Amino acid sequence: MDNLAAIFSSESSGAYIWFLMFAASFAGGLIASISPCSLAMLPLIIGYVGGYSKESPFRTFVQLCFFIFGTAIVFSIIGVICAITGSVFASALGGYFTLIMASLLLVMGLKIIGLLEFDMPVIIKAMPTNSTNSLFIYPILLGITFALVGTPCSTPILAGIMAFAAMSKNFFAAVIMLFLFAFGQGLILIIAGLFTSSIKNLKKLSGFTDTLMKISGILLVIVALYLYYKVFSPLIQ
Repeated sequence: MDNLAAIFSSESSGAYIWFLMFAASFAGGLIASISPCSLAMLPLIIGYVGGYSKESPFRTFVQLCFFIFGTAIVFSIIGVICAITGSVFASALGGYFTLIMASLLLVMGLKIIGLLEFDMPVIIKAMPTNSTNSLFIYPILLGITFALVGTPCSTPILAGIMAFAAMSKNFFAAVIMLFLFAFGQGLILIIAGLFTSSIKNLKKLSGFTDTLMKISGILLVIVALYLYYKVFSPLIQ
């Protein structure tokens, strides 16, 4: 039975596939960050990171950069864990591992589309406020907390990227994928933090970004069906 790692390792298509995975990881973070529920959280997140103070835009920019650095730390560690578990389970389960990952992608895709409804678990229920308006340490800790909290909109996309990272079984590539997701997720946050008036403009995109979310869900479903096909096609030929 085939798996995604074989496609990644192909000399003819490997580099192209890796480029698509990296681009998809960044785009996934970007789409998650401008989804309707994430846009609603932007003012709250900026307030938490900046301690609800009216500091200079540059100070807010620095705080948000360290906030994203905190999220990137967590996501990079998640990437390593995905690669390790992917190597272990792929060796133990063989093609069944691909079926499990395909099923995860299918479920996450259907949730994004709206055909499945269930709550995503979170580790931490609330974020601490940066009451001291710390420039470095608190924003990093808040970023770590935010990465563990997640949001209902971003978690299904993140789960899909984690599945790809696990199937790749490549430590370096898995870290890059999750880091790019963190960067994509934080880019809009930095823009909104520097230009607070842009938050209102971004909220106007809610209808458009909701469509993007559904498109990303459809793509996850298509990839899941493709993986099912790669596993079962040798059995029916």
